[in-house]
Amino acid sequence: MNEVYEFLKKCNTYYLATMDGDQPRVRPFGTVNLFEDKLYIQTGKAKSVSEQLQKNPKAEICAFDGEKWLRVSGTLVRDDRFEPKKDMLDHYPNLQSMYSPSDDNTEVLYFKDAVAVFSSFTEPPKTITF
Repeated sequence: MNEVYEFLKKCNTYYLATMDGDQPRVRPFGTVNLFEDKLYIQTGKAKSVSEQLQKNPKAEICAFDGEKWLRVSGTLVRDDRFEPKKDMLDHYPNLQSMYSPSDDNTEVLYFKDAVAVFSSFTEPPKTITF
């Protein structure tokens, strides 16, 4: 999981895919964090992505560093505890003007039953599960 985290941090931006009914939705994200041995992302509960994930928590992210790409698929689980929200925002101080660990909007979610696949045109795929 550390390798997945480091790759996503290096890329800065990854793309999160969710389902909106029968319509796929993809958008750029940049927040990623390791907390209590889980890979977390962050968003706002007021956003449509949050509503989509509550209806169907299966999601996939994809990132590309110019040579390799990574796809992570799994179930995103909302964690409403103060501690993971605070830890995420401590790692992303630029978000603290919009989010707070104690507000009703900040949402952190962790991957459960995740499968990460690193791929490139020059190496065989590498799969990591967590």
